Amino acid sequence: MIYQLYPYILNNNYFDKFHDECGIFGIYSPYKVDTFSLIQFGLFALQHRGQEACGFSVLRDGFIISHKSEGLVLDFFRKISNSECYHGNAVIGHTRYSTEGGQSKKNIQPFFGEDSYGKSIISIVHNGNLVNAKNIRKKLESKGISFISEHSDSEVILRLIQKYLSESDNSLEKAIQKTTIDIKGAYSVIVLMDNKMAAFRDPNGIRPLCYGMLNEYTYIFSSETCGIDSVGGFYVRDLLPGEMIILDQKKSIQFSLLTEKKNTKKRICSFEYIYFSRPDSIIENINVYEIREKSGEKLYEQHPVEADVVIGVPDSGVPASIGYSKASGIPFKPILVKNKYIGRSFILPKQEIREKMVNLKLNPILDEIKGKRIVIIDDSIVRGTTSRRLVYILRKAGAKEIHFRSASPPIIGPCYLGVNTPSKKDLISYNHIDKKNIERILNVDSLEFLSMNNLIDILGSIHYCFGCFTGNYPVQKN
Repeated sequence: MIYQLYPYILNNNYFDKFHDECGIFGIYSPYKVDTFSLIQFGLFALQHRGQEACGFSVLRDGFIISHKSEGLVLDFFRKISNSECYHGNAVIGHTRYSTEGGQSKKNIQPFFGEDSYGKSIISIVHNGNLVNAKNIRKKLESKGISFISEHSDSEVILRLIQKYLSESDNSLEKAIQKTTIDIKGAYSVIVLMDNKMAAFRDPNGIRPLCYGMLNEYTYIFSSETCGIDSVGGFYVRDLLPGEMIILDQKKSIQFSLLTEKKNTKKRICSFEYIYFSRPDSIIENINVYEIREKSGEKLYEQHPVEADVVIGVPDSGVPASIGYSKASGIPFKPILVKNKYIGRSFILPKQEIREKMVNLKLNPILDEIKGKRIVIIDDSIVRGTTSRRLVYILRKAGAKEIHFRSASPPIIGPCYLGVNTPSKKDLISYNHIDKKNIERILNVDSLEFLSMNNLIDILGSIHYCFGCFTGNYPVQKN
């Protein structure tokens, strides 16, 4: 059979998707609230942004208490027996997928700083990636400032803020302002002190961060609006690029811009809409689900094809496949069944066993495939290993034709701004500029990627980071 001519090669990273670094969440109230439940709900809503580890810091009676561990959110919270100890008036939390610093337990957030008596006086959570963290860390270490983590850029932000706090009469606003002059890259950050909370975003707004309210005095910060929804709050707006918001016990809120650079431009990561964010989230006043559905419509307009059924790779490929179905009139069917209980990848020693892992995560309804001309849509093609395995499964099930569609342009470059991506040599579109070569590797009858022009048209402007598609980034790596 034809599909047997193209052997598939899978490794421990066979789920070849981009992984964003984390999700961050925070609650601040002048009164004591059930911070334990609120942070649990918020982090669970952001679980898709990081599945390696999680943690939180709660402000209770003027003391900051932190708790963090490896594992998924619900497993983590289930092990905490003294939940009432974590009721306070403020809390910040983090779900982690490692980029800078690796997977060491020392790199789990929040990071916190202590005074000379060992009392925690400040804690932070960070989403993003600094491009000059190593140089800053060396300078701070040369001045006697010690670090706990293994090369985490998030701790670099914390130690800078601590340093400037001591030089600025303990003014959090001034300390953050000075810190953001030094750091370069992508960062959305929430800071907790014994009497204040601050949230701020980099001048390009590369990583998302929004705020909402639970009631008249209780504020919520979240990487996505789904976090605000999870605790019953209402979304107010996204933080502006380069904006800082500070809350205090006097029930006051301060808004300020951290930079006056005229050449800074809004450049939020376009992959937030393509894959990272939950489909029920709103990022920068744009509905994520609508963007994904429109991408499917555009794919059909770009390259119409006759077929019997449209299927989407769960979960992020499904809205695009529904859009493709609407535009083409070809029926959409949820033929690929996803095992919802798969978490982190299995560690399996033998290649022959690893090759079966896609079947464990995704399995087709065979009777809906045999003899059919199929359009299969995924949000993106990164390495191509999972795509190749899916095509193998569909061929084996008796598909007559397979037309593969990617709801994003070809990925030709890695990201160093808060996303865990393969190197260039592992990207199938970087190694094979000729689309016909990729068609042969995947063993499909046709292959189409969403064009850059159509992606820009769907998003409504060019004010996004398209670095992984174009090689042009809003911040250059040092």
